[in-house]
Amino acid sequence: MCGRFTQSYTWPELVELYRLTQPPVNVRPNYNVCPTDPISVIIPGDNGLFLMPMRWGLIPRWWKKSLKELPATFNARSETVAEKPIFRDAHKRNRCLIPSSGYFEWQTIGKEKQPYYFTPRNGSVLTFAGLWEDWKDRINNETITSCTMLIAEANQFVRAIHDRMPVILEPENFGPWLSEGAVELLRPAPENAWPVSKRVSKPGNPDDATLIEAVSLSGTERGTDLLLH
Repeated sequence: MCGRFTQSYTWPELVELYRLTQPPVNVRPNYNVCPTDPISVIIPGDNGLFLMPMRWGLIPRWWKKSLKELPATFNARSETVAEKPIFRDAHKRNRCLIPSSGYFEWQTIGKEKQPYYFTPRNGSVLTFAGLWEDWKDRINNETITSCTMLIAEANQFVRAIHDRMPVILEPENFGPWLSEGAVELLRPAPENAWPVSKRVSKPGNPDDATLIEAVSLSGTERGTDLLLH
């Protein structure tokens, strides 16, 4: 699964990658995106792709209970997304792209969980395959737009830390994903990863650039860190 990621990029980078034509948007960096946080998402529009904010954690349009009763929906397994009722409608109708600068996964070492940060070696923007949906909150009479991130079985690089990873799309696969919803578009993971501070998983969800800085591990904590360099 992917329960934390980062969105740190410039507006010109997004315009170049997704060919955006909308007026400029103030894209503020977030170094610790958590489930239910608002995130930036790319969806198709009448004049091409455009960026808009969404809640991370998909709410099906047919959901009638409270949000407190909603199960975790920030990740959707690519193997079952087309059949699972909570994601099925969105997969048929509303597919999206989620820009990211990297994501976190945790490795269990003894009794501790050590976070690692995965990011492209060249610093480029990653694109995760996603789904989105509009949900009408009848109590507050408002519409909430929400999304989920697809995950798949990890490739060999990521498997040293975790058995799942986000579905990462190359630019040539943006169109096929948005138009056809193909789930076979997994590409190799970012080729760079390093251990980071455990602050990323502390209560209060700290959010600053030091969260993605590499930290040194003691001999008993090294685990598979040596495999990533």
